[in-house]
Amino acid sequence: MSEIHESVGYLLAQLCKSHRYQADVGLNAMGLHVGQEMILARLWEEDGLSQSQLAGALCVEPPTVTKMLTRMERGGLVERRVDAADARVSRVYLTDTSRNLHTHVNAAWGSLETNMLRGFDPDEQLVLRNLLQRLLANLAAE
Repeated sequence: MSEIHESVGYLLAQLCKSHRYQADVGLNAMGLHVGQEMILARLWEEDGLSQSQLAGALCVEPPTVTKMLTRMERGGLVERRVDAADARVSRVYLTDTSRNLHTHVNAAWGSLETNMLRGFDPDEQLVLRNLLQRLLANLAAE
């Protein structure tokens, strides 16, 4: 392989850009921005995580999470509260608004997944998922 555009990395980057654009279209219809659904997804699993726990789970820097949470708080999606046991820790909680978005966000992601995997049989989807997990593990081990 001699050209960048023929590399797996380039194709993955292009795929990510296209996926992000399509996700943005679906999420904007709900008043969300790409990335906010990732924070909500973690909080739907475990409400009351600290900002540092969210940053770690999303593999982003703490200032990035702080900026996202500020925007989400202004939009009525989350509420930050000081931890009762440690005043240095800020915990993030869902609001009724964001709890009500759970089904809608899952439906939008499901639709995007269906469109993206159109024409792939279940075995191919499983192989693709496994390959992507291995690629991710390889990069995480660096």
